[in-house]
Amino acid sequence: MEFEARIGQAKALLENAECVVIGGGAGLSSAAGLQYGGARFFAHFSDWNAAYGMTDMYTAGFYPFRTQEEKWAYWSRHILVNRFDPPALPLYRTLLGLVAHKDYFVITTNVDAQFEKAGFAGERIFAVQGDYGFLQCAKGCHDRLYPDEALMRRMQAAEQGLRIPKELVPKCPVCGKEMEVHIRKDAYFVQDAAWDAANRRYEAFLEHARDKKTVLLELGVGFNTPGIIRFPFERLTNRRRETHLIRINADFPAPIEENAKKTVSFSEDLADVLAKL
Repeated sequence: MEFEARIGQAKALLENAECVVIGGGAGLSSAAGLQYGGARFFAHFSDWNAAYGMTDMYTAGFYPFRTQEEKWAYWSRHILVNRFDPPALPLYRTLLGLVAHKDYFVITTNVDAQFEKAGFAGERIFAVQGDYGFLQCAKGCHDRLYPDEALMRRMQAAEQGLRIPKELVPKCPVCGKEMEVHIRKDAYFVQDAAWDAANRRYEAFLEHARDKKTVLLELGVGFNTPGIIRFPFERLTNRRRETHLIRINADFPAPIEENAKKTVSFSEDLADVLAKL
């Protein structure tokens, strides 16, 4: 189907929707301007590339740093340039304008807080994979999270030779061991009371939308963690008569065969599609 015809079909679905569930993946933030590779990586991390051979922020996140001083020198910069320094990006504001008048909910694997910055209601967001804005015990010895912006800025101000001073290395206040960024990367990820409450609100919204005209608006969700958004959205589309899927994904736009008639797919530029909608 031609692009304009698909735009018209998607518009009609959104206009008639009683409920909208947004599924935001990494491709959404990348389209908004938070690219982890290319020119943006080298603009912020050319010194890390020269010293460590890093080529993008995603793979750099798995680098086996020899010391905590090196690790936090990298991560403090990564967190600042992706979480705290960017303002609410225009693409997220465009998205809010598309659904603000609707009964909506957001589930996202992104950890950059762009939905909150853009003005989406906090009680309508479930950030499944965590938030760069918090630290946790690396071994999850307790379920409290710790805001980290002030510490990250102190680290960057004190960084020398791609290291921070030893006294700035965070330690768990309970067990005294290492701290970690609050992102899901192993079995020790902390699901605190706020995470549990957001999960319950999301499940309640899906139940609330069960028999309503519902659009699942899936944005930039690939196959890195498909069990969180992509596969559940396919299942909901298949099982609920009044539910339709709008998928925008440059690399993997196609639905499963069973959902072909209930899905509008776009491989075109995500920002362009949202602007058209």
